[in-house]
Amino acid sequence: MSEASVIRTDRVGLGIICVLIASFLWGTTGTAATFAPEVGPLAIGAVAMGVGGLLQALLALRALKRDKAKLRAQWLLVLFGAVSVAVYPLAFYSSMYLAGVTIGTVVTIGSAPLFSALIEWIIDHKTLSKQWVAGAALGLSGIVLLCFFGGGTHEIASATTTTGTTVAGVLLGLVGGLTYALYAWAAHRLMCKGISAKAAMGSIFGAGGLLLMPVLLITGGALLASWNNALVGAYMAIIPMFTGYVLFGYALARISVSMATTITLTEPVIAALLAVVIVGENLSPLGWLGALLVIFCLVILSAPKKEQTY
Repeated sequence: MSEASVIRTDRVGLGIICVLIASFLWGTTGTAATFAPEVGPLAIGAVAMGVGGLLQALLALRALKRDKAKLRAQWLLVLFGAVSVAVYPLAFYSSMYLAGVTIGTVVTIGSAPLFSALIEWIIDHKTLSKQWVAGAALGLSGIVLLCFFGGGTHEIASATTTTGTTVAGVLLGLVGGLTYALYAWAAHRLMCKGISAKAAMGSIFGAGGLLLMPVLLITGGALLASWNNALVGAYMAIIPMFTGYVLFGYALARISVSMATTITLTEPVIAALLAVVIVGENLSPLGWLGALLVIFCLVILSAPKKEQTY
């Protein structure tokens, strides 16, 4: 094997390791929130994505200065992405609060690629493939099962879930998946307009972090009530949100987007395992079937495509 091949293999291996670590960190967020039960989901979401987003903007400061003129010309797209970034964590953590870590994570992460394809179909006029339709059918079936048969026990709200709270949690998870897809689409459009990846992500996450600051000021009092709560808030912002996205960006420079996306399928699996082992969550058998269907949906959607259109 040539020296160049060895270097290339090392780069790919390092990229895979970085994505695996990032996925694990993202998968810990719901479980971490349970260690500060008196802190509401809005405060958790605001501190995680708000502070994490501002740190990402700070890291991308040079790129932001370099592409300042281009970003100013695309200010509406930046604002659109920023609003999506601000809504995403509020919906995501509220979903886990109402329906549990497993259901909230699986629905949010599982619905995001479905919404991504629909957004490109509606806005970019891409077609929907048979592969997407098959994945969507599985995903929607799983979400329906989670809505009506996913009820069990979880300790974020320290209560037994009811059909009403589970449905509300699933709906908020869908809002989370939609806004996740929207800010990813906005960042991609900025990059297509000649703006660097660092500047695109830094501007959207930084502006989104600023939008979340009023929410944090209004709801975040409990974060300062104890060292435990403050440490949970700091962990959420610095480790999963900031460090996770830095590792993911580092990996994208070494492996393909499709490979990275496939590896991130481990996130909902990790979240579910941690929820069962640490939080003590319990889903019904049909609820677990629904979660598996959503994960299978992700596998189908991330499989290599023979064509570039959806």
